[in-house]
Amino acid sequence: MDPVIHLVSSTESPEFTLMTQSLTQSSLVGLDAEWKPIRTHRHAYFPTVSLLQLACQLGSPSRPDSANSLVFLLDLSAIPLSSVYELLRDVFVSPDVLKLGFRFKQDLIYLSSTFCSQGCEPGFDRVEPFLDITNIYNYLQHKSLGRRIPKVTKSLASICKELLGISLSKEFQCSDWSHRPLTEEQKTYAALDAHCLLEIFNIFHFKVVEKDSFYSSIEQRFSNVSSGLKEILKSPDICHKLLRSKSFDAVDIVRATTSEFPQRKATLEEVVSQSSCRNTIPMDGSLFNIVKKYGEMILLKESDRKPKTSKKKGKKQSSSVYKEKQIEICDDWCGPPPWDLSLQGDGCPKFLCDVMLFEVEGLAKHLRCVGIDAAIPHSKKPESRELINQALKENRVLLTRDSKLLRHEYLIKNQIYRVKSLLKNEQLLEVIKTFELEICEDQLMSRCTKCNGSFIQKPLTAKEASKAAEGFQVIPNCLFNSNLEFWQCMDCSQVYWEGTQYHNAVQKFIDVCKLNEVNDTRRSIVDSDVRVDLPIP
Repeated sequence: MDPVIHLVSSTESPEFTLMTQSLTQSSLVGLDAEWKPIRTHRHAYFPTVSLLQLACQLGSPSRPDSANSLVFLLDLSAIPLSSVYELLRDVFVSPDVLKLGFRFKQDLIYLSSTFCSQGCEPGFDRVEPFLDITNIYNYLQHKSLGRRIPKVTKSLASICKELLGISLSKEFQCSDWSHRPLTEEQKTYAALDAHCLLEIFNIFHFKVVEKDSFYSSIEQRFSNVSSGLKEILKSPDICHKLLRSKSFDAVDIVRATTSEFPQRKATLEEVVSQSSCRNTIPMDGSLFNIVKKYGEMILLKESDRKPKTSKKKGKKQSSSVYKEKQIEICDDWCGPPPWDLSLQGDGCPKFLCDVMLFEVEGLAKHLRCVGIDAAIPHSKKPESRELINQALKENRVLLTRDSKLLRHEYLIKNQIYRVKSLLKNEQLLEVIKTFELEICEDQLMSRCTKCNGSFIQKPLTAKEASKAAEGFQVIPNCLFNSNLEFWQCMDCSQVYWEGTQYHNAVQKFIDVCKLNEVNDTRRSIVDSDVRVDLPIP
């Protein structure tokens, strides 16, 4: 997944021209939006959308290998909204463009509110034709298992992991999207969120075409028969059905099979809708059939345009405010931790990261990379009591983003800490500062990032490493000719070596933890304490 990314921040830029051209040549567009998250729900207003992502697939969806994907990041905080309002409105309702999204209704509500606040009335009220990735996933699950299964609600990252085999990091989802300039990591995150929609649809498109291949053989048999009769002749008991047909059924058959038969006149709304659309390329046959069978529409009601306020009465609101304040009081770390020597601890910091912090590339992995013991829950969806029991049993501090867990602090005193930072590097620095952890360069990459285990002290030779990894891990042959040291985890037997990725990771955490600055400070302190006595001439 390597989409070409274009940041559009001006209507005079070549990126804007390319975007308008691409939208007229694309029959498939993935949509997503980003905004600065609101930390509290007390305010009765919608957040302002700062970025709109449009992933355009140029070329036929039936040939995704030849299709070229472009992702445009439309900077709504820099570009005049009135200059793109009509363009976006036409794309949203164009019958020649299938729009893809992941629970895009909320994005559309916020997007419409943002444009209305800048005088672009009446905003956006609908998107059609549209396909939600959640419905595509449920369809693919039903087909792969061969039986009807209950619909499940999964995150976009989970769907990408299952269908595409990639890990879609959601680290920057809650970052400040109103701050400019956007970082390269934010741009990549935003582009992949929209581009993956095209990749998932291409899998769905292939499955649907594969399913319809049976009917194509039937159509070849009746290639000389008019289109209306083809549908009728597919049925095995057609003779009996024709005998039972009523007069109005016969009229429908004649209307479908005779081009000279008077057709229904288009309504005024349809004419206006077709005339308002931009000059786009019509969909190909397979895509049109998908839209006809699976296409949806997002339609905003008047109630959707009004922010929902709390319906609780005064007394209940005051109690909730009291609880919130009570939680905020307990939010800061008081200590000491269970490993403290004053509590007969061993002096070795140990943490337990909850489900919000141990996802791919999460805080747990970062702590392990700097040599800190960071465990994860035994189950994928642990209850609060399970987390507390595990922390108590293993003498760990429970790290969480869930403020509700702080209510159980009376059960596990000084062993719960709520991480306030959102980004993983900032979370790592917050934990190091809060618990006064000493990190040195020798500790980096000294724990297994896979299972949190320790390494065998003695390094392995290339031959020993090959034998140790046999059956469950592939080590590239080119590594055996180089003088590399191999290390094996004592718990899960994973083999590591000091290659390019290792050195890049070490340098990364030296920079994140600012170890060079710490070393320079220590040297300056030592130098200031050294006295040099010169002989008197």
